[in-house]
Amino acid sequence: MEARPKTIYLPDTMIHWPWLRTVNSHLQDVKAKVDASFRDFKALSPESQEAFNKCDFESVQIGCDLMNFLFLVEEYTDCENEAVTKERVDIVLDALHNPPKIRPEGECILSEVARLFWVHAIQFASLPSQRHFLETFDEYIHGVVVEALDREQGCKRGIDDYLKLRQKTVGVKPCFLIYEMGMDFPDEVFYHPVITDLADCITELTIIDNDMMSYNKEQAAGNEFHNLISIVMSELDFDIGSAMAWAAHYHAEVQKRFIDGLAKVPSWGPSVDVLVKEYLDGIANWARANHSWSYESQRYFSTKGLEIQQTRRIPLLPKANAPRTHLFLSAGDTCLCRLNVVMVL
Repeated sequence: MEARPKTIYLPDTMIHWPWLRTVNSHLQDVKAKVDASFRDFKALSPESQEAFNKCDFESVQIGCDLMNFLFLVEEYTDCENEAVTKERVDIVLDALHNPPKIRPEGECILSEVARLFWVHAIQFASLPSQRHFLETFDEYIHGVVVEALDREQGCKRGIDDYLKLRQKTVGVKPCFLIYEMGMDFPDEVFYHPVITDLADCITELTIIDNDMMSYNKEQAAGNEFHNLISIVMSELDFDIGSAMAWAAHYHAEVQKRFIDGLAKVPSWGPSVDVLVKEYLDGIANWARANHSWSYESQRYFSTKGLEIQQTRRIPLLPKANAPRTHLFLSAGDTCLCRLNVVMVL
């Protein structure tokens, strides 16, 4: 492997993606209300609240509530060991499955944030979408526990094993509730192999883009064990540039798999087919929104995001000696605080 470079070249993975960036027309009506409500929880340290404030939240209210909730899940688990993470996961699951239950005094604020989000969401979400959310959220949150154990034990997975876990920890599929909540999808549609593979494709695109853009910050913080680029570098003995090129090639393959898969979607009759098309357009827009948000927020590139989007060059950050704090979340932040999801609804 070559000597440590001074800059990283970031390939433009979404240059040919057919779904273009748009902003939801309800942004300004909802944003201030939801942000103010979230701050009322006082769940973040001043440093983390400052990081949160830099995120540009764009969503209808349930989408905003969900993203804010997921932001906190990450904030309260991404530096913890397995035992603490599991304890917090258990109370979150209890709150989601028992929303009328008043949370015990002194319990971690996560449970009450989860409960209030779900009390609101179930007033509007269809029963199938509620069930699908709880199933996919369960997979995500238990994946977070496994990630915590890996972190505690210093475990670095191989590429295939990592991607299997990352499909869960990236937290994308629970967010598809935003696109499905007004639909009564039969299980034969939601769990059809073609539909599930298309959802997997969007999840993989999000993983790749997130891990490419978060790599610089993760390697500087010494927290790159859960990042595709560092794992590719380790397993294939690649330098950073080669690992980025590998990821971009993989991204292109997944894009093709998604586009080809759209032609394989079966028909369930006109009334269902129109919902399927709307849902698939929504999740396809998620991939674009995730990509756009990563440059337009200050999460990965500070104020230089739009400049980096043009130049494709990132100065390589030096390794930090200080232990990692909660100011920035781990690479698994993908959907957490990504209210851009509804910039494309």
